[in-house]
Amino acid sequence: MESPTLAYGNYVDEYRKGAVNGASPVQLIIMLYDGALRFMEQGKAAINEKNLKKQDESLRRAQRIVMELMSALDMHKGGDIAKNLLALYTFVVEQLVLANMEDRVEPVDHAIKTMSELRESWAELERQSRPSMKEVTYAA
Repeated sequence: MESPTLAYGNYVDEYRKGAVNGASPVQLIIMLYDGALRFMEQGKAAINEKNLKKQDESLRRAQRIVMELMSALDMHKGGDIAKNLLALYTFVVEQLVLANMEDRVEPVDHAIKTMSELRESWAELERQSRPSMKEVTYAA
């Protein structure tokens, strides 16, 4: 028999899969930003706690997410926007590496600020692309 905790964990996993499977491309990008920011915050907390293992793990996970965002950029079709995003993502990864090497929170703060501002831009794009309730029609 499954423990209640394990069963609950399975429901959470299924919910997350459903959320990802039903998400628009912009919503998926926002989810990646949220994950990166969560790991940055965890890494920052670990630096303050002097927990080097957790610091390294969290900051590396954040770096991997940002590198995934970098790899998804279409440099041919994206033009200047893609080039600017690449520069910002590169800055964020460099800040996370620096924070991890020097055990300092300041570079993480710079990375968090940059990613938070970018995330807000994506969230605004997502809000603008959603149809308003006036535009939604229901088949009778």
